[in-house]
Amino acid sequence: MASPSTMCASCLRAARTPAMRAASPLAAAASRSYTAATATPRPLFLDFLAPAMPMRQPHRRPAAIALHPPQPPLRRRLATAASPAPSPSDPQPARAVLHPRTTESGEPMRISLSPRAIHRLYTIAAKDNNPNLALRVAIESGGCHGFQYLMSLIDLGKEPATEEDTLFEGDKGAKVIVDESSLELLNGSTVDYTMELIGSQFKVTGIPGATSSCGCGTSFDIKL
Repeated sequence: MASPSTMCASCLRAARTPAMRAASPLAAAASRSYTAATATPRPLFLDFLAPAMPMRQPHRRPAAIALHPPQPPLRRRLATAASPAPSPSDPQPARAVLHPRTTESGEPMRISLSPRAIHRLYTIAAKDNNPNLALRVAIESGGCHGFQYLMSLIDLGKEPATEEDTLFEGDKGAKVIVDESSLELLNGSTVDYTMELIGSQFKVTGIPGATSSCGCGTSFDIKL
C-alpha cells in the first residue's frame, strides 16, 4: 500500500471528497437548498384542507304524477240554437182542471190567457173577495159575420159548471169556463184584455179558422 506522501494529487482529492461530504452536514443542507432553489417549482395540492364536494348527479326529469284518471276524448257537439226563454208578455196556456176535452186526433183542447187577462181577472176576484169568479166565453151564431162570442163574469159558487163545460185555470187563480161546442171553435185561441179609448174589455184573439171579423171585434167568420 502506498503511503500518503506517495499518492498523487488527483487520488488524494478523490479519497477526501466522500469523507468531507459525510463530515459536513452544512454542506449537505446547502446542497439540498441549492437543488430546491434551482429545481422547477411544483404546485402544492392542499386538497385535504378543502371540504369534500359531492359529485353532481345528472339531472333527471321527475316522472309525471297522474292526479286524475284519464278522461275519454271529448266528442264534438253540433251547435244548436237554444230555444228562447218565454217572454213575460207571451200568452200562457191555461190548465184544464175540470172536464178536459180532446180533438178527434186525441190532442187536448186548450186556450191561453194573456198576462193582462190574468191580472184583470185576479184583480176583480181580489176586489170582490170571491175566488170562485170566472169568465164564461160562449160562441153563438149571429152577428154581422156569422158568429159572435159573448163574455160574462159568473160566480161558480152560484152557477157551477155542468158536464158540457170545461174549466180552465191560469196563473194567480184566473178561471175561464167554455162549453163544449164553443171550445171546438175556440181551441187554440187566446183570451186577452184590451184597454182602448172606447173602453176596456176582454177579447178573444187568434181564433183558428177565422177568416174575417168586424170592427166590434166580437163577430167573425169561420171557415169550416
